[in-house]
Amino acid sequence: MEKEVCNDDAVINVVEMVEREEEKEIKNIVLVDYKEEKVDVETTQNQSKRQKLFQRFDSLDQEASKVSGMSTTTKLTKAASMAAAMKLAFQSIGVVFGDIGTSPLYVFASTFTDQTPTHNHIIGALSLIIYSLTLFPLIKYVLIVLQANDNGDGGTFAMYSLICRHVKVSAIPSSQQGEEEMKLSAYKLGAANKLSKRAEKIKEIMEGSSFVKTALLTVALLGTCMVIGDGILTPCISVLSAVDGVRKVNESISTDIVVMISVAILVILFSIQRFGTDKVGYTFAPAILIWYLFIGIVGIFNLIRHDSSVLKAFNPVYIYQYFNGDPKRAWVSLGGVVLCMTGTEAMFADLGHFSVRSIQIAFTGLVYPCLVCAYVGQAAYLSKFPQDVQDAFYKSTPDSVYWPMFVTAVTASIIASQAMISATFSIVKQSVALGCFPRVRVVHTSHKHEGQVYIPEINFLLMFACVMVTASFKDTTKIGNAYGIAVVAVMLVTTSLLILIMLIIWQTSLHFITLFVLVFGSFELLYFSSVLYKFDKGGYLPLSFAGGLFFVMYVWHYVQSKRYAFEVEKKVSTQYLNNLGSDLGIVRVPGVGLLYTELTHGIPAIFSHFLTNLPAIHSVLVFVSVKYLAVNKVPAAERFSLRRVGPKDYKMYRCIARYGYRERRVGNEEFENLLMEHLKSFIRMEYLEGLDQDDKIAAVPDRGGEEEIQFLEKSRSSGVVYLLGHSEVRASKDSCMLKRVVVDYVYDFLRRNFRQGFVDLQIPNKNLLQVGMNYHV
Repeated sequence: MEKEVCNDDAVINVVEMVEREEEKEIKNIVLVDYKEEKVDVETTQNQSKRQKLFQRFDSLDQEASKVSGMSTTTKLTKAASMAAAMKLAFQSIGVVFGDIGTSPLYVFASTFTDQTPTHNHIIGALSLIIYSLTLFPLIKYVLIVLQANDNGDGGTFAMYSLICRHVKVSAIPSSQQGEEEMKLSAYKLGAANKLSKRAEKIKEIMEGSSFVKTALLTVALLGTCMVIGDGILTPCISVLSAVDGVRKVNESISTDIVVMISVAILVILFSIQRFGTDKVGYTFAPAILIWYLFIGIVGIFNLIRHDSSVLKAFNPVYIYQYFNGDPKRAWVSLGGVVLCMTGTEAMFADLGHFSVRSIQIAFTGLVYPCLVCAYVGQAAYLSKFPQDVQDAFYKSTPDSVYWPMFVTAVTASIIASQAMISATFSIVKQSVALGCFPRVRVVHTSHKHEGQVYIPEINFLLMFACVMVTASFKDTTKIGNAYGIAVVAVMLVTTSLLILIMLIIWQTSLHFITLFVLVFGSFELLYFSSVLYKFDKGGYLPLSFAGGLFFVMYVWHYVQSKRYAFEVEKKVSTQYLNNLGSDLGIVRVPGVGLLYTELTHGIPAIFSHFLTNLPAIHSVLVFVSVKYLAVNKVPAAERFSLRRVGPKDYKMYRCIARYGYRERRVGNEEFENLLMEHLKSFIRMEYLEGLDQDDKIAAVPDRGGEEEIQFLEKSRSSGVVYLLGHSEVRASKDSCMLKRVVVDYVYDFLRRNFRQGFVDLQIPNKNLLQVGMNYHV
């Protein structure tokens, strides 16, 4: 991974070096006002030269690799690629597959909650488990869903951003317009393929419907809320199931003691989150590997020792017989069977840290066969001892390996919990970045991986929720009922978004899409109906969590959208600025003022408030707009987009700082340094563009540009001040009662009790200047 990053940096450095040498001929198009930008011959030549440069670099790299022999080098390259994939596959075992790996602890107990199963029941349930693992984790996710990644990143938001880049349906605040004008390389979708009539028609319908935009965001938010609910329930059921194994040694140990031990482990687990999740996942990959080998070998041992006839469960006809015997009981048991797929979504959600091939190798080569062996072995044991179904995992474990298995199970359950907790942190961070969650403190725990974050407030809430669920339910069966709803709900959301990707982006055959819906969609709805049947037996829990989270996220997103629309409506005209003159009608004092605004076009209304309330403003003024876009990462070379506001003697500029939803934002000092360097480059290139062609060839010095740069440096030496608006959002007078409650009370409560904007922007108090402004939405 590090080698690949270095190669990318090398390419960027080569590009920058050649562009500096050819800057007499090439225009920097990013510096042109996007509203007035026109594609000309020089633009085309510029793009052509850049493309040729990359091709020349790549060809040189390929020629160098052929020096010692084409065939030998090719084999070495393939071997190195495979070695890297195998390394990532090993690392993914500790991060991705802990959750699904601990499912054998409780699946059979949750499937047969109120009965002692017969031999035929066991065979039927085993057949369901085998084909559920085959259809969903293996075929649906490993072979299909992993391909629907967003530049290597996975998860609900990744699919949503992928759709929004192909179809203009983004409902994220401040991101509905201007993305094409920002011209990020991440938005370049490769060669323009001609859309089929079907895809074009669907695209037109979606882009012309505000309902579709809202519905699509709603589905994405629901999926996000369910994954967070999964992050609450995974530690509860995993740790409680693993610790419950201690009762095999001493059956006199009460349930309360097991719960107390589980709660203690959960508190310790959440207490160490501040140290970072990166080291935890990679360090414990060997432990999860041992866990899979343990359950696989014990499964084979039980199969040979007890009843090898359970292998006939690979014949799907036994599923039909299972439902034919007692349809209602078989349907109800699906709520337990579905737990064999817990953690499936993690394969897609954690894709950004690994690769598609590494996930595929790990699952098909280790996880899938070991899980099948584990379930087959438990079924073989239960065919002889069906009365032990409520503790099938530990009862089927041979006494000689009980303690190693117990220790490994507890370790594996902790790691499985860790994976979902870190995924929850990442999802909340993405939601905050995209304006769909109140601001929280985000601590980046890894310098290598942007997505590795820790959020203290969310960590405390997760710990509190996990402790309360474990202490109140005390039973894995009830928690399993709740867990199933979260698992299937996320699967349904993924299926819905994937169908849109197939229709519009992949332009898949309708026959295949129909087959996909019939096979996966119908079975997921069947599973969902089963888990909903247990709503009053614990199933209400994830829906309650998801409902509360969705309400908070939707309220925050709604008000932020209205607030942004208010800013757009109330922005100041450029004529107002021109009428003020170069001194803006007041005294210009030495220094650089960074005025933060959501707008990427026009003069924000807060600017007129500053002029009204302050007797002076700085000699250099920069309108800064920080934008988190629906992409996972923005290249460093494309971080800033700059242009001038008003005539040159105004010394006013606009800066759009663009970030991906997984990126960290730099501190204020680093941000100032980067901004000043880009401003200098902007000024030089702008003056260079103003020279005649003969002057360019003669390399005439741009004296005006250097004078402005000196003025900029002198202003900065006088100090940098951050200008922010302290906003109060209130519902308009003609609003209904519901809107008044949502805006004036719910949103206001969230805004006051979460982080303020200047804290989120990492601005020191000594450099901060705020002016109040009221928003009526």
